[in-house]
Amino acid sequence: MKKIKGIVVAMGIVLLLAACGNGKSNSTAAEGDLLKSLQDKGVVKVGFANEKPYAYEENGELKGGAVAIATAVFENLGIEEVDGHLSDFSQLIPGLGARKFDVITAGMAITPDRCENVAFGEPEMQYGEGLIVKTGNPKDLRSYKDIASNPDIKVAVMSGATEKDFMLREGVNEKQIMMVPDIPASFAAVESGRADATTGTEMTIKMALESANKDKLEFVGDFEQPEIEGVPSYGAAAFRIDDDKLREAYNAELKKLKESGKIAELIEPYGFTEELNVVDLELTTESICCGENY
Repeated sequence: MKKIKGIVVAMGIVLLLAACGNGKSNSTAAEGDLLKSLQDKGVVKVGFANEKPYAYEENGELKGGAVAIATAVFENLGIEEVDGHLSDFSQLIPGLGARKFDVITAGMAITPDRCENVAFGEPEMQYGEGLIVKTGNPKDLRSYKDIASNPDIKVAVMSGATEKDFMLREGVNEKQIMMVPDIPASFAAVESGRADATTGTEMTIKMALESANKDKLEFVGDFEQPEIEGVPSYGAAAFRIDDDKLREAYNAELKKLKESGKIAELIEPYGFTEELNVVDLELTTESICCGENY
């Protein structure tokens, strides 16, 4: 079994730019040798967002759907150890650009904007959105449009998450959106009354609620999914623009896992299901980056 070390990190860097899709790069020899270097060392440094059930630490070990997929892929590439680093979601892409990580993965949604800064691998999982409110749902919030219709409503959102853009496109005023560093902070904002609701990927906030104050908060079971581009979201690992060989090798092993049905086996222990979260085999990252399937 592969060893996974969990370390909390923080960093910042100017982002790299690229064209639509993963594109073709002008890799230097050193950059092109990253895959061989990692195989020779037997270790790959991976940045994970600290977001259950995608990646989280439990009893000193990193677990989660994204961790399980990355571990299986790199093991099949002959890289025996995943040196896993937990980070704030908003610091993953800057950290990749700063070469703090070799790869980042957290069920990160592939978006055309993000495709300008990183080269995504092929889609690994899909997911929808969810909403957490105070117990009893006193504001009767069941959609982003409900939030948009009441300018007094405040919503806490994790920095760097796609939900801010989703709400803006559904008519929510930017002044209604409160940015916070992580899921616990978003829950605390609702519990204290500083926010009326928080939103995030359905699986993330549903799982997080299990360890939060259930007496004060509730998951909106009949939340209406926004009918906009980007929903459902498709999560994938991300690489630096120039690291073509590593990304292509990762995609080749990922494809084998997807075709064999192994992806479902890897993520189901963390609450995901084949029906709701496994991606269609024909869906490609290029089609998402260029807006065809976004």
